[in-house]
Amino acid sequence: MPASLPECDIALIGFGYLGDVDYDAELSGRSDKLGQLTRLTRRSGCAAVCGCRTDSRGLKRKSAAVAEGGRLLGITDMLHVVDGENYKSGAYLGLYKLGGYRVGLCIENDLHFPESIRSLSLCGCNIVLCLLENAGQMSPLLARAYAYLYGVPFVMSAGNCAYFADIAGAIVTSTSPFTLFAAQPKNNYRIVCTRERGAFCEERGDY
Repeated sequence: MPASLPECDIALIGFGYLGDVDYDAELSGRSDKLGQLTRLTRRSGCAAVCGCRTDSRGLKRKSAAVAEGGRLLGITDMLHVVDGENYKSGAYLGLYKLGGYRVGLCIENDLHFPESIRSLSLCGCNIVLCLLENAGQMSPLLARAYAYLYGVPFVMSAGNCAYFADIAGAIVTSTSPFTLFAAQPKNNYRIVCTRERGAFCEERGDY
């Protein structure tokens, strides 16, 4: 774990820092990985989202620990588990107020399920932070597509790479140990009209 983080509003930290987190060990004091993360946010004066593999009495999940100002705000789990993977799925979307922004979380497999990203956008998040252990060939393309389609900037940490996609469809890639991305989240909305056959025709008298 680094002693401090570069000056920023929110730091996205990959799976390599916390690694495996055993809840029993954390609660008993035999491990203090989550405490290290919270103290890091207090020293650095920023929020942090950090990937980890959590273990709750044998139930393993891919997760993101969220901390700000020296406090652990929560842990969000990956929602989608594919056949053959030795993980359990989470239950809730990750949406947090961090650094003055509404931040949505996307973890590993969730990147391949557009309804998760769309739901975060509909919930009003200003930016989506995505954590992958390794980047697949499609990962940057999906991040770019979601940012464009749903109007939400997308920041992704995947192995030794970092990506930033803006709502115009541009994407930037970095392999530096620390990368700073500057985003200006905007809530731009458009009116979209559709026509549906048969809806409410009796109440309105339309034929």
